[in-house]
Amino acid sequence: MKRLLIATDCFLPRWDGIARFLSEIIPKIKHDFKITVIAPDFKGNYLNKDEIDIIRIPIYKFQLGDFQPAKFKSKIIRKEVEKADIIWSQTIGSVGSLAIKHGKRLKKPVFAFVHSIEWELVSSSLTKNNALKKIVYFLTESFAIRTYKKCSLLMVPSKETAKQLKDINTPKTIIYLGTNTERFFPSKNKEESKRIINIDHENHVIGFCGRIGREKDLDTLYRTFLRLEEKYNNIKLLIVGKGLKSEEEYLRQKKNVIITGAVNNVVPYLQAMDIYVLPSLTETSSLSTMEAMSCGLPIVTTKVGYVQKYIKEKENGLFFPKQNDYVLSLKLKWLIENKIFRKMLGENARKTAVNRFSWDKTAAKIKIALGKKSFQ
Repeated sequence: MKRLLIATDCFLPRWDGIARFLSEIIPKIKHDFKITVIAPDFKGNYLNKDEIDIIRIPIYKFQLGDFQPAKFKSKIIRKEVEKADIIWSQTIGSVGSLAIKHGKRLKKPVFAFVHSIEWELVSSSLTKNNALKKIVYFLTESFAIRTYKKCSLLMVPSKETAKQLKDINTPKTIIYLGTNTERFFPSKNKEESKRIINIDHENHVIGFCGRIGREKDLDTLYRTFLRLEEKYNNIKLLIVGKGLKSEEEYLRQKKNVIITGAVNNVVPYLQAMDIYVLPSLTETSSLSTMEAMSCGLPIVTTKVGYVQKYIKEKENGLFFPKQNDYVLSLKLKWLIENKIFRKMLGENARKTAVNRFSWDKTAAKIKIALGKKSFQ
């Protein structure tokens, strides 16, 4: 059995899209490889149910946006790379990029799953200053291109992501993300679902699930919510997740805004929502949106990444321009006041999830990609 080293700067107990991805994929491939995960030593409890080896890298005390980077422990990472037959990076932070670097030097097959367009993500998450954002964008893009060129193969979650990486001549294969539609299912009783998380059943619940980071643009969502509060007195904004402390604390102080913090099981919160909003400035696939669709929620989103392909206007969701709280408020008012249309969008969103998103298909394609002889 080949030894697979999964190098990632994002892993449990810190919940995010990459951690969610790995929590679904590792159990599906652990019988095909002897897996070691090398990841930052984030605070929190993580019970290793998958019987895999985990090497933890200490983290810095400072934060970049909502993220605490791992320290540059080149010797530790090189040692693990030497022992592995295959290197599979999920990120290009200090852990992922060093694994790629050492894998290339040691002539190992090096694979990377591109979960985000790094230069868009980093520049949007670190600052709102446009001049500084341009500098960060340029530096991150240059670093990402150099790093990804060292890989044997890039796995990308959509054609749209592949197009954004066109300047990188590394071979690419498209592997779509999945959703556990048996776990993420619609509420059988919306009133009861709201009661379970202590929200009055008469409230309209507008929701978001994910990291509280600048790139998620929750500022626009909150400005929209203020507009809605002028018309409706039975409305709640439910944000499931944690992240940037300044934004989290700001939102916690606001009336009718509920911040859950990090939760292991987001399903009850999704089931309590009436409408799901993705206001992001950048995404590739948005796993959280797929899960919301699987829970039968109508989606209102910006046109980002692969999202703009699987969301169909007035079929399973609605679009609004980035950072435009006025248009978003009009779309949400329409959904609040049109229960039949809202129900139709949600039912179609569920159908889309069931028909298109499968972790089994994702895992099967990953196993094929990792086993390609031509890259060894």
